Amino acid sequence: MSSCSQYQEVLRKDDMGKKYAFADSLYTSGKYKKSLKLMEQLVPSYRGKPQGEKLMFMYANTYYNLEDFYLAGYQFERFTQSYPNSDSVEVASFKAAKSFYELSPRYSLDQKETYQGLEKLQEFINTYPNSSKREEANTLVAELRTKLEKKEFEVAKQYLRVEDYKAAIGAFDNFITDNPGSVYRKDAFFGRFVAAYKLAINSIPVLVQERLRDAKVYYNNFIKYYKDTDLAPEAMEYNQDIESKLVPLETEPTI
Repeated sequence: MSSCSQYQEVLRKDDMGKKYAFADSLYTSGKYKKSLKLMEQLVPSYRGKPQGEKLMFMYANTYYNLEDFYLAGYQFERFTQSYPNSDSVEVASFKAAKSFYELSPRYSLDQKETYQGLEKLQEFINTYPNSSKREEANTLVAELRTKLEKKEFEVAKQYLRVEDYKAAIGAFDNFITDNPGSVYRKDAFFGRFVAAYKLAINSIPVLVQERLRDAKVYYNNFIKYYKDTDLAPEAMEYNQDIESKLVPLETEPTI
């Protein structure tokens, strides 16, 4: 009760020195919500003063520890701009970038924050190539890229589910070209083949043979890279049906 009374008294009074010391004490002990209320009163008074550097870092880090990553990212970026020569600028830059990573939503939603996170993390890696946080930053970049790949891959799968086979083939084609190292690459090769096969067998008679041959090409591409994978048996079943339906091309007589 005494501590609470002291906090309320410091909060009400105009003694900025006491507010600063009490905010620092609360921050050090992990009482971030209470510390934040005092910091909000302190920041306008200490901006540009010697104590301002420490205060502004604590202010940004308090938002970070409270998982308010939108304001944490904003305040850490303000810190790096205001104190570019600070010993804490590298940590602030990393936490600013990681805040955008934390804001990245699940893959099915708009990915604006994901792209921002990638940009900020890559900027950090480029600026601090020897940082102890470089490995973690690279891991976060890989996670965000995988999320974007999943979103693109799921769009292609959705075309396949709704039986828009031409659109599915095009979407899988683009995915394979744009994401050569993706964890979804095998599934994209398989999805493209399945879409081509289903397009062929659901076509008007005059187009069936040509499209079966196109599907056969996609099958060969899949088997070339993934013949020993879990999807190979299903691909082979589709291919057997293709073989049974294909009419041999007429060969020109030799002279």
